[in-house]
Amino acid sequence: MINDIQKDAEERMTKSVAALVEAFKKVRTGRANPAILDNVMVDYYGTPTPINQVANVIVEDGRSLAINPWEKNLVPLIEKAILKSDLGLNPATNGDTIRLPMPALTEETRKDYIKQARAEAEKGRVSVRSIRRDANGTVKDLLKEKEITEDESHGAEDAIQKLTDKYIGQVDDLLAEKEKDLMKV
Repeated sequence: MINDIQKDAEERMTKSVAALVEAFKKVRTGRANPAILDNVMVDYYGTPTPINQVANVIVEDGRSLAINPWEKNLVPLIEKAILKSDLGLNPATNGDTIRLPMPALTEETRKDYIKQARAEAEKGRVSVRSIRRDANGTVKDLLKEKEITEDESHGAEDAIQKLTDKYIGQVDDLLAEKEKDLMKV
């Protein structure tokens, strides 16, 4: 029983860290990364569709993306979708290829992105702690119903705390890496 609780907590904590990694992909750095367009939707025959499902998005050089739509009539729709997004990017069309230069980050925008990254990391930490609280609550319920001993309960809580420390450490490492990435000029 206790092993099941620990396994469930570990799976959920792993998912929280994975969600943080996805959130960090959306925080723009100075380098070109196709993942920043993942949430930009294009109106494809009346259906909102992610850009990467209607075009090839490739990193042209370190500072720009090239978007090659699969259908020529999508070029203006993709441009409009990028302009409407909150990414602050200005697409430039050259025939049926859209170039997306990444503007250099100013000190102020870097600090804003770091704040955003820290907020995402804090959400990740809160999520991990919430999972710890749920797991410890389940262990206490088992103790109340006399299904486990107090020693087993303390051992389980210690193991859950070690898991929590491990995953909070991962969150902190990811944040430090993202901050270092954002501060690179």
